[in-house]
Amino acid sequence: MSYKTIVTVVRNGDRDSNALSAAISFAEAWSAHLEVMALGTDRVQPGAYYAGAAAMAIQSAMTEAIEEAKEAEASARERLRVAGCAWEVMPGVAQIGALGQIVARHAGLADLVILPKPYGDGRTAEDVAILEAALFATRTPVLVLPDGMDTAPKYDKVVLAWNQGAEALAAVRSALPILKEASTVDITIIDPPEHDPDRSDPGGALAAMLARHEVRAEISVLAKTMPKISDVLLRHAQDSGADMIVMGAYGHSRFREAILGGATRNMLSETNLPVLMAH
Repeated sequence: MSYKTIVTVVRNGDRDSNALSAAISFAEAWSAHLEVMALGTDRVQPGAYYAGAAAMAIQSAMTEAIEEAKEAEASARERLRVAGCAWEVMPGVAQIGALGQIVARHAGLADLVILPKPYGDGRTAEDVAILEAALFATRTPVLVLPDGMDTAPKYDKVVLAWNQGAEALAAVRSALPILKEASTVDITIIDPPEHDPDRSDPGGALAAMLARHEVRAEISVLAKTMPKISDVLLRHAQDSGADMIVMGAYGHSRFREAILGGATRNMLSETNLPVLMAH
C-alpha cells in the first residue's frame, strides 16, 4: 500500500499556501497524484433575510463565492506550475451547509487528505466543517498539519496512540506506509483498564502485528497525570522527540452527522506536530 491519490483544499491562497506547499512536497515524495479543491463559500444562511432582501443577498453572496473560488484556483495553479508531481485543480462553490457534501464527493476515493490545522488565527468554522467531512463522510485518513509547515512532514519517529478502539485500528492501517518508513514507532497507551484482557502485555498484540509488516515498534504505557488525554499524549510526543502522531478520530453524532469529539478537538487545537487521523 502507498499514497497515490492525495487531496487538499485551498480557500485562500495566502492563508493556505503553506499547507498546499506541504501537500505538493508529500505528493512528490510518494510519486502521488495531487488533487486540489479550490473552494468558494456562499455564507448566506437560509431564512436569514426577509423576502425582499433575500434575492439580493443570495446573488451577492454567490458572486463573492465564485470570486473566492477563482482566486483560490489561480493561486493554486501558480504554485503547482513548478510542482514535481501530477496534479489537477478542481474549482467549486458550495453553501456553507453543503461544504461536507462537496468535500466528501472529491475526497472519497483518495488515499489521503492533507489539511491545515482547523483552529487558530484566520481559521473559521468552515475549516472545521471541511475536516469533519473528510474524516466522517469519507473515512479517508487525514493528515493535519500544524501552522507554518510548508514541506512534507518528517516521520522518522512516530507516536501511535493506542486504546484498542476501532478508530485507533483504522488509523494504524491507514498509516502503515508511513509506519514502515519510520525508524521507530512508539505505541503509546494511557491508563489501560485494570481488567483489560491485555493488561499483562498492553500493546503486545499490536506490536506483533506491526512486526509482520516490518515496522519497528516499542511500547510506552503512561499514567493519566493531566486532566486531558491529549495533554498527556502531546507531552510524551514532545519529550520523546516525535515527528508525528497517529491516532483515531473520535466524533459525536448530531442529527446523523458526526462532529469532532472532545479528545480529537483538543488535540487539533493544541498540537504543534502533524497528526494523521482516521475514523
